[in-house]
Amino acid sequence: MQITIIASGSGGNATLFASRGTRVLVDAGVGPRVLGQCLAAAGAGGAPGWVPDAIVVTHAHADHVGVAARYNKKHKIPVYASEATARAAELGDPERVRLFSPREPFAIGALTFSPRPLPHDAAQVALVVDDGARRAALATDLGEIPPGLLEHVAGCDVLMLESNYDDDMLDVGPYPQHLKRRIRSARGHLSNAQACALLAALPGGTHTVALMHLSENNNRPDLALDAARDALAGRRARLLAAPPRGPLVLDTAPPPGAARAPLSPPRQLDLFSAM
Repeated sequence: MQITIIASGSGGNATLFASRGTRVLVDAGVGPRVLGQCLAAAGAGGAPGWVPDAIVVTHAHADHVGVAARYNKKHKIPVYASEATARAAELGDPERVRLFSPREPFAIGALTFSPRPLPHDAAQVALVVDDGARRAALATDLGEIPPGLLEHVAGCDVLMLESNYDDDMLDVGPYPQHLKRRIRSARGHLSNAQACALLAALPGGTHTVALMHLSENNNRPDLALDAARDALAGRRARLLAAPPRGPLVLDTAPPPGAARAPLSPPRQLDLFSAM
């Protein structure tokens, strides 16, 4: 399975998962032209106008769902969403909208998607994507780490985790107080410190971590990466920060010569919310 992060941030979000002829776009915050250009630049196939086989939408905010209806209507692509997201967002032709339960796995071609609800100010899900050989997890747009999330992502080859803001930068930044409160709330976004709490508890088995949805106003890649590097405590994991506009290509296969670490039970985190 190959993963291409097309965009990650408030300006738009889209990540392509491809395996054995199946290509699924998770979130549709960019249009077909940008998607094709990014894939061509990454050497992952595609060209301007290229479209995926299906779209899975994590939640109804415009930077994740804004172009889904266009893909659906113009390119006849099915759009998968939870019932709550389908009620809240324009997804295109209802005949091509497929509803999924936020707690039940579903398959699209060679890929199986396992969702889990996340705390956000729109109905949101984390996704584990499995092609039968490799597994990858995507968890962004969450205000706190809910019980069960660590177990949900444990053992994935690749973890894509939100690390949205640095506390100090948000404090002194230009945002009004009401927006700062929203970002910091239990239904806002995950800070570098919160992301690191999960990373510090992550058991063996994950060889690549990509930090996602970094704020361009309240974070810097070097701050997020330094904090995550400390949290991983010298474990042999490839650590990357996804740019606002990609492409960033992730291979779910371990690096050559790397032995896959045995899984150990994830330890409990004091920062987990009580839900």
